Amino acid sequence: MKRLEEEGEIAADYLEELLDIADLDGDIDLSIDHGRASVEIVNEDSEDRALKRLVGKDGEVLDALQELTRLAVQARTGERSRLMLDIAGFRRRRKVALTAIAQEAIAKVKAGAASVALDPMNPFERKVVHDAVAAAGLVSDSAGVEPHRHVVISEQ
Repeated sequence: MKRLEEEGEIAADYLEELLDIADLDGDIDLSIDHGRASVEIVNEDSEDRALKRLVGKDGEVLDALQELTRLAVQARTGERSRLMLDIAGFRRRRKVALTAIAQEAIAKVKAGAASVALDPMNPFERKVVHDAVAAAGLVSDSAGVEPHRHVVISEQ
């Protein structure tokens, strides 16, 4: 737990510097979620365009910032980080949408479909789907190669 708190603190310092350099407003919220340090950049103005630019189209900028933040943590700790970064609730909202998509696919498999293949997803999105499928008692596998890697859901 202490190591995860240290990761969060290092990440928060790195991201605060980034926000200062970019002259952006934002607060950093730290937590531990499912055995990972979790960092979120939030702002009182939920329509803040600047923070939305840090998310980018389909979360692409957010994914890049998460990797840079993980590298900053690794440079300080010497260990690989599994830190999760969210900006303005993007990942939280995406998780809700992905869970609904997974539930629809789960229903199709339970109704008799041999398998259901979903659209390509990034690793965060695939993890959300895998978790929902496991909770439903079904099996899921990732198939394909990035950037076309996707989840396939089946009964076996």
